[in-house]
Amino acid sequence: MKIENWGHVPYSEAWERQTEIFNSIIKARSEGMPYENRIIFCTHPHVYTIGKHGKQENMLIGDEMLSRIGAEAFRIDRGGDITYHGPGQLVCYPILCLEDFNLGLKGYLHQLEEAVIRTCGHYGIKSGRVDGATGVWLDCGTPRERKICAMGVRSSHFVTMHGLALNVNTDLKYFSYINPCGFIDKGVTSIAREIGREVDMDEVTEILKNNLLMLL
Repeated sequence: MKIENWGHVPYSEAWERQTEIFNSIIKARSEGMPYENRIIFCTHPHVYTIGKHGKQENMLIGDEMLSRIGAEAFRIDRGGDITYHGPGQLVCYPILCLEDFNLGLKGYLHQLEEAVIRTCGHYGIKSGRVDGATGVWLDCGTPRERKICAMGVRSSHFVTMHGLALNVNTDLKYFSYINPCGFIDKGVTSIAREIGREVDMDEVTEILKNNLLMLL
């Protein structure tokens, strides 16, 4: 497993680099050649991404407002609806072959969620899962239910790309311009909001990395 940190990178560049690695692993497997599984960490400038089955109406602003708030929008090839990425949010892209870890797609998503749940727990935040919704949530099953981590994955030939976005020090106002993940009745939060202070991004990256390596 190779761990990479791409730093603060435009979404379009990260998507292109992901796709190249994803395709190279599929090609290597088809030809019986060696390959390297990856876990990539990064952050992005303000951007909204809409999954392949996402609804355009969940984007609540037009191009003019997007420009005014300094954001871009992309329709991409992962599952899930619309989400936001931006500074202060830790993004993780595992690009790996599920067969190497004896995982199906459902089990893989469960392990990603578990890694985030444990990471939140390090900061004293109790989180969990919501039936019928991917990602990691707080106050599950209550009127205060809110999402701290979104997930969206593409899988082909047992190889994955895209991944998770954990709100650490995220400016949450950017979520007000969308129906996050298609929901109109659920809130969003961040580690910083929950504990009342900003958190070191490198520290969160290290904790999440270690949890992923323990679970995969």
